[in-house]
Amino acid sequence: MEVLVQCGAGLTLLWSPPDHMYLYQHILATLQCRDLLRATLFPETVPLLALETPSEREGQPPEPSPSKRLLNLTLEVSTAKLTAFVAEDKFITLAAESVSLSRHGGSFQAYCPELAAGFDGNSIFNFKEVEVQLLPELEEMILHRNPLPVLQTLRNRVWLLSLGSVSVEFPYQYDFSQTLDEAVGVQKWLKGLHQGGTHAQASPSPAPLPPDLLLKVQHFSWVFLDDIFEVKLRDNYELMKDESKESAKRLQLLDAKVAALRKQHGELLPARKIEELYASLEHKNIEIYIQRSRRLYGNTPMRRALLTWSVAGLELVALADASFHGPERVIEQVRELDPGSPFPAEGVDHVIQWCRMLKCSVKTFLVRIRDYPRYLFEIRDWRLIGRLVGTEQSGQPCSRRRQILHLGLPWGNVVVERNMPPLKFYHDFRSEIFQYTVVWGPCWDPAWTLIGQSVDLLTKPSADPSPPLPWWDKSRLLFHGDWHMDVEQANLHQLATEDPYNTTENMHWEWSHLSFHWKSGQFVFKGDLDVNVRTASKYDDCCFLHLPDLCMTLDLQWLCHGNPHDHHGVTLRAPEFLPEVPLGQLHDSYRAFRSENLNLSIKMDLTRHSGTISQPRILLYSSTLRWMQNFWATWTSVTRPICRGKLFNNLKPGKKKLGQHYKQLSFTALFPQLQVHYWASFAQQRGIQIECSQGHVFTRGTQRLIPQAGTVMRRLISDWSVTQMVSDLSQVTVHLMASPTEESADHCLDPLVTKTHLLSLSSLTYQRHSNRTAEEELSTRVGDPAFHTHQLHLVDLRASWTTTNRDIAFGLYDGYKKAAVLKRNLSTEALKGLKIDPQMPAKKPKQSVPTSAPAPPPVSSPSFSGQPDKGSSGGAYMLQKLIEETDRFVVFTEDESGVSDQLCGIAACQTDDIYNRNCLIELVNCQMVLRGAETEGCVIVSAAKAQLLQCQHHPAWYGDTLKQKTSWTCLLDGMQYFATTESSPTEQDGRQLWLEVKNIEEHRQRSLDSVQELMESGQAVGGMVTTTTDWNQPAEAQQAQQVQRIISRCNCRMYYISYSHDIDPELATQIKPPEVHEKQEKEDLLKKHEGAVDTFTLIHHELEISTNPAQYAMILDIVNNLLLHVEPKRKEHSEKKQRVRFQLEISSNPEEQRSSILHLQEAVRQHVAQIRQLEKQMYSIMKSLQDDSKNENLLDLNQKLQLQLNQEKANLQLESEELNILIRCFKDFQLQQANKMELRKQQEDVSVVRRTEFYFAQARWRLTEEDGQLGIAELELQRFLYSKVNKSDDTAEHLLELGWFTMNNLLPNAVYKVVLRPQSSCQSGRQLALRLFSKVRPPVGGISVKEHFEVNVVPLTIQLTHQFFHRIMGFFFPGRSVEDDEVGDEEDKSKLVTTGIPVVKPRQLIATDDAAALGPGKGVAQGLNRSSGVRRSFRKAPEHPVDDIDKMKERAAMNNSFIYIKIPQVPLCVSYKGEKNSVDWGDLNLVLPCLEYHNNTWTWLDFAMAVKRDSRKALVAQVIKEKLRLKPATGSEVRGKLETKSDLNMQQQEEEEKARLLIGLSVGNKNPGKKSIFGRRK
Repeated sequence: MEVLVQCGAGLTLLWSPPDHMYLYQHILATLQCRDLLRATLFPETVPLLALETPSEREGQPPEPSPSKRLLNLTLEVSTAKLTAFVAEDKFITLAAESVSLSRHGGSFQAYCPELAAGFDGNSIFNFKEVEVQLLPELEEMILHRNPLPVLQTLRNRVWLLSLGSVSVEFPYQYDFSQTLDEAVGVQKWLKGLHQGGTHAQASPSPAPLPPDLLLKVQHFSWVFLDDIFEVKLRDNYELMKDESKESAKRLQLLDAKVAALRKQHGELLPARKIEELYASLEHKNIEIYIQRSRRLYGNTPMRRALLTWSVAGLELVALADASFHGPERVIEQVRELDPGSPFPAEGVDHVIQWCRMLKCSVKTFLVRIRDYPRYLFEIRDWRLIGRLVGTEQSGQPCSRRRQILHLGLPWGNVVVERNMPPLKFYHDFRSEIFQYTVVWGPCWDPAWTLIGQSVDLLTKPSADPSPPLPWWDKSRLLFHGDWHMDVEQANLHQLATEDPYNTTENMHWEWSHLSFHWKSGQFVFKGDLDVNVRTASKYDDCCFLHLPDLCMTLDLQWLCHGNPHDHHGVTLRAPEFLPEVPLGQLHDSYRAFRSENLNLSIKMDLTRHSGTISQPRILLYSSTLRWMQNFWATWTSVTRPICRGKLFNNLKPGKKKLGQHYKQLSFTALFPQLQVHYWASFAQQRGIQIECSQGHVFTRGTQRLIPQAGTVMRRLISDWSVTQMVSDLSQVTVHLMASPTEESADHCLDPLVTKTHLLSLSSLTYQRHSNRTAEEELSTRVGDPAFHTHQLHLVDLRASWTTTNRDIAFGLYDGYKKAAVLKRNLSTEALKGLKIDPQMPAKKPKQSVPTSAPAPPPVSSPSFSGQPDKGSSGGAYMLQKLIEETDRFVVFTEDESGVSDQLCGIAACQTDDIYNRNCLIELVNCQMVLRGAETEGCVIVSAAKAQLLQCQHHPAWYGDTLKQKTSWTCLLDGMQYFATTESSPTEQDGRQLWLEVKNIEEHRQRSLDSVQELMESGQAVGGMVTTTTDWNQPAEAQQAQQVQRIISRCNCRMYYISYSHDIDPELATQIKPPEVHEKQEKEDLLKKHEGAVDTFTLIHHELEISTNPAQYAMILDIVNNLLLHVEPKRKEHSEKKQRVRFQLEISSNPEEQRSSILHLQEAVRQHVAQIRQLEKQMYSIMKSLQDDSKNENLLDLNQKLQLQLNQEKANLQLESEELNILIRCFKDFQLQQANKMELRKQQEDVSVVRRTEFYFAQARWRLTEEDGQLGIAELELQRFLYSKVNKSDDTAEHLLELGWFTMNNLLPNAVYKVVLRPQSSCQSGRQLALRLFSKVRPPVGGISVKEHFEVNVVPLTIQLTHQFFHRIMGFFFPGRSVEDDEVGDEEDKSKLVTTGIPVVKPRQLIATDDAAALGPGKGVAQGLNRSSGVRRSFRKAPEHPVDDIDKMKERAAMNNSFIYIKIPQVPLCVSYKGEKNSVDWGDLNLVLPCLEYHNNTWTWLDFAMAVKRDSRKALVAQVIKEKLRLKPATGSEVRGKLETKSDLNMQQQEEEEKARLLIGLSVGNKNPGKKSIFGRRK
């Protein structure tokens, strides 16, 4: 049978639930009439049928059923439109054109070229080329089933749906969920209306297997439309930006024309005409803008899309199978796919349950936001296969909501029950993707907020009044199972700017051969990861992180009230079935399942073994780090609310960000080896390389959300703190790198980079513990002194410090400092707070009370005599005390205990107010190699054990100021110093000499069985030990070189205490305010407040030193060129700074410099902007050269831009340095003015701000010959103390004390064994042999001011021989002949530049007279002075003309203003043994006179010359007196010799003749090269 129905005209259908009810009632009445009519007309058929028994029917054979007739139906409609009203104001429209339906037997086919579905008059869905087929079987589906062995059904019916294109568009702010919910309610009502009776009567037979589905879509598009206002606002902005550029061009043309007219007409051109031209141009600009605005959308349509999701080449296959068909089998699949969730013991009833095997393939999957140039998601060649299960749990009576359907009279309202539990999905997918790209940035967040609002309008929120779940909890509730993904190329781009249209600034995470596994609570990434910084610069477009064979695991731990995996236990409730809750609480159906916080654990494992070996590496530039700072600031910025509030009818509470949901974050990294490169300068190619072998890093941090104070609702403040960190690295090596060449033309690094060793470690262990722990843990920490927040343990530290390392390190630091200075000087805070009104009194921050100044040290008195008893009187008593003091040339301290116990640094560190032992650094067997620039060989400094501790003390009140104390303690045990005795070939090889561990570690029991042990010299100073060049091999396997121990094992202690006003607010609240006592003595206040001073203390108890001349020269070279080296550029910078300071001092109005600073700031900013612009231009050129590498124009342009860039950088450096000098000098000058004004008003408010102390208990220095074994002299010092006190008024006090000193002669057959010693024997620690005190005021005009300078020395015994003096001079000045002529003192002094003007003649004449009076002898003191090189530098001619500023700088650098100098008299006992035929002295008693000077401006050499001159005058007379007291025989013998050999000198003055005769003229006649003690030879 075949039926053909054709409808040429349009077919329109209007449907509504009341119409359907009318039709249903009439059809039902018609069927009832039919049954009633049949029963009336044929009454006999029914009883006959009823009388047949089942047994009789069973015995009869079945009658053959009549053959089933096939109905072939064909329906053709030209146009069809169906409108279904699901509510009074909600309707759905379905429109189709050229519909063709055909049914032939068991197959069905439908075709429609265009189909549209509209909701409430909005065209939402549009389908083109729609073809639907129902086939009994399809060969293509059989091919899909064959590769899947888990399927049992081989053939099945198929629904084939083919679509040319699918387009879905949702208007802006259209509530699609309301209409959809009404439509679903009507569908539920129709289903209940027509199947309610049949279900009750049908037998429970198994449902047949549903057909398979094959869906093919060529193009799919899903669009959310944007707000028209937003679109026009953006287009108008672009139009105005373009119009501003065009109007500027028109203005330039008009300016050129006006200039031409003025040249042509001159003064005849009226000004009114020019004004009219400019006014007409402005009016024309307005008209052009209006015209362009009206024609804005004439040629190009308006952008409409907010979000566009497009899919091309979609093919979806859904296979049904008997193995997972049916309720029981579906539940088995659910348990298999979701094993971690507890399944209810009583089982679960499902309303919806199905399981399909899916196969899907997509060519392109693209998601774009607005018209942004980058896709949000870009997936290409995506293939997916796996199982998918969908279930909807049958809700309990309380989980069913009621929907009312209005049918009108006579039926009234109908109640439809709706199931509230959601539809859940269980999956097990495996997919393969060729390219997967995700792009995201904070600049897209406003548009994403609008997209989220559009998505919320698609589905109606649950009727349950509980707060809605965030997206992460909703995904845990709805999606369960595994997802495996193999991606050939995966990319993540993190945008780094606030411009959503920017395509160049981003951080690129690039995965190669990525294997991704997503299962419940875990994400696993496996592959090769490269992290790149993409920016429009030729420097930073680099791969800064390369991690091959990475396995990254992200574990998610959801913190819930119940089981986080128990999603079956979630029971939704309708509003009318809510349980009672306590007052003040809200009902929450998700309370047990909702996560309170999330703990995230990230593990990066690089220890996987694969076929290829690639080393993980990190490459960083200084500009990359600056870029990352901007990147971090962009990503941590606070987003603003978008379209929220009453104005937008959106009063929903703000959604919580995932970043605020974290409670704890832990990170673990495992790597077999790692290489880190840091290039501070790409152009100069200078950087650091760090290499390490196997390592492990673990860190854990916690987040606290702190509410902000006030009544205004504000976002919570996120506070992250690191609670634990553990790091373990082995075989760490650090090299400094530098290239001799500059940047190449192709912008590549020089492969021939010089690497120098800086340091290496055998192992590094770091631990950090939390400051915020439980109370019970805090109680254990207080009692455990070994607990520290930071603990660093270093084993076998080997460091190198050479001139090459020094230059590279200075360059690295200089680059970092310049960048920091440039950033600070260009900030708006650079000049704030500097303006000082000279008319108003200066306001300094209030310091401690005036009485809080520390008590002056007992030795700060100018004279070293004790204070007399004020109670006594009488001149005799005072005279007796004075005589006693002159016999005792020592200084007594107030305390008889050791000096080291009185050091302020030790006392301040040993207090018991520690609340946090913050840092502990331990070094085991550490050593450092030092190499100088002018000498060969090296010095090795080693320590068996070193500890550096930092403690934080409880805040305390010092006066009226609350300060917090921080103390550093450094303990060095087993320190030794070694030095080479001769150069070695290993130095030219670039290999370092290292000590073996056995020579560094603590003293051990020696094994005398070893020959090597017997050859070594033990632990004594001067012993030789063996070194190694390869740390990993024993010394026996190498060509070892021996070094000599120059300082034996010793210990060193360093203490540093600092006080800060930065106090932890939690601690500050626990401190009580200071108690104020009305009657409090001044001494108590001084004792209490003396500790609030920053103090540094260094202590050496015993030093055993032994050096030969080469080692001494090497040490001096290291000290001068390594430790005390100042970079030449820094010297030049200091000179420029000094020059600017002098200009400010001589300036009449220094405030005028503020405007010049502002202008210079603007110039520097322009240079920075120009450099960025040039880098972007070069970036675009380099991109173009990648496509066309032989373009000559581009190459020339690139070269020009490179030269221009280099010039801009040079100008930037010069002007930045000038700006820095101006700002610093301007600040210093104004602060000095403020201090001067303050000091004039508050002279008593002076306190100590810094104290520095150095103490050596005993030091013994042995001077040896070249072989390092034979001794020359031994110098012993005891109780050496140096302290420096800086005060708040910029004054300083220097104090040097020496308890005892002696020098012994170690030469064989020496006449005198003791060369220099105090006359009195060594007594207790209360006495001092030498004391030097100096009080320094702030410089005036750059000239240092010495307010008080005093030197005190005990009586000395000097026993000197000519041989010893010759050896000592050879030791300190190797290669210098002592007998050579030198420039006389007078000549040197006459050539000294002390005033910056030509030499003053009177001073020269006086010095010459003094020299003539002293005779031709050369002084020993002058021979020991190595100042000839310094004097030559003073006499160096200037390279450029000098002006007044340069003269001021020269005077300031060379002169000191001595206000008061006092050197009390010093008794001397001098003995001298000369060479053969020379005069010998024995026990010659001399007294250096008491010297006092007032108000002199001298150089240090002037001061020395003055002391020498005055001392010589006094000593000459004493020498004459002592010589006259000699025996007569000796005197007559000498006079006899003089009479026979010196007749030419009889005419000179009598006093001069006596001096020459007595001091040694006869020796000079015999050997003119011999010297006397106090004079020089002519």
